[in-house]
Amino acid sequence: MRVLLIGATGVFGARIAARLALDARFQLTIAGRTRGALEQLHSELGNPSVQVAVIDVEAADFENTLRGLAPELVIHAAGPFQSQDYRVAKACLAGGCDYVDLADAREFVAGIRTLDEQARKSGRLLVSGASTVPALSSAVVDCLRGRFSQLTSIDHAISPGNRTPRGDATVAAILGYCGRRLSIWRSGRWQSGYGWLSTRRVRFISGPRWVGLCDVPDLTLFPQRYAGVRRVTFRAGLELRRLHFGTWLLAWLVRLGVLKHLARHAGRLRRASEWFLHAGSDEGGMIVLLQGLDAQAKPLSLKWSLHAAAGDGPHIPAMPAVILARKKADGLLKACGAMPCMGLFDLDEALAALGDYQVSSKLETL
Repeated sequence: MRVLLIGATGVFGARIAARLALDARFQLTIAGRTRGALEQLHSELGNPSVQVAVIDVEAADFENTLRGLAPELVIHAAGPFQSQDYRVAKACLAGGCDYVDLADAREFVAGIRTLDEQARKSGRLLVSGASTVPALSSAVVDCLRGRFSQLTSIDHAISPGNRTPRGDATVAAILGYCGRRLSIWRSGRWQSGYGWLSTRRVRFISGPRWVGLCDVPDLTLFPQRYAGVRRVTFRAGLELRRLHFGTWLLAWLVRLGVLKHLARHAGRLRRASEWFLHAGSDEGGMIVLLQGLDAQAKPLSLKWSLHAAAGDGPHIPAMPAVILARKKADGLLKACGAMPCMGLFDLDEALAALGDYQVSSKLETL
């Protein structure tokens, strides 16, 4: 199957490329805007059959370029998606191929449904949000939902290890909502919160860390998907307190109107954070806390935890796109239409796809 991977040299794109390059089911083309970086990645992949294409998705001739490459599947990993439109997905419709992106931008992922009718008429599949959220997070909730007669709250959080590689796109995505108002489903109604604020201390497998509110697709999608849930929150944090609370301070300055357009400083702030790479660890984690009533109408709290060691955390957001590509190549992905990445694979498939890495999970009843 011919796969075009856009944003192949990024933190997550490079990991997807590594998984697909040595899989005989795929004829991979790695794409991006910088030939030198692409050629270096091509050399590292160790497969001469992998092709290289210099592509700018903003270029006026992008759709024609895509048609010329004739992929069967496009994986779009060139974020941040907060400032993007659906030109890549629309070009895929015009070119007759399927589309998967790694977006974690709330409005972008939820809004992919606006292309659903056109995608169904074309018999194509457009999937947005093939990342940790909402793809993996929804797979966890789907797996555990059956233990509840009534699920009332979903609280989840992520914290990467400080030594884990970080890209400008990810940093820009976070800074884009720091200190800005966001809508949260609490007490069965929409209320306001502010990005990176409402900080809590949460216990991951690696230990307790600080996390603050983040604007992710789950906040919109989960109240729709899980009927009766009265609270959905998502938080993220940085392992080092100096970095987490430095970002917290910037968020407050944005909320107070002292700073604007924080995301434009993503590259500079990312480089500054790398001054502290000697500190902290390469261990990251995720938790999903579900609360409600069990089959006997008694209170039930379940905590699912994921732990990534040895710097393997970035393989987690790269995993959903790999699963979907494999399922499509094997003829197991029959869906068509435009949709967020929920229900297209289950938790067992996700954990199996991470089996080659230092990633483990556990489930606790609290």
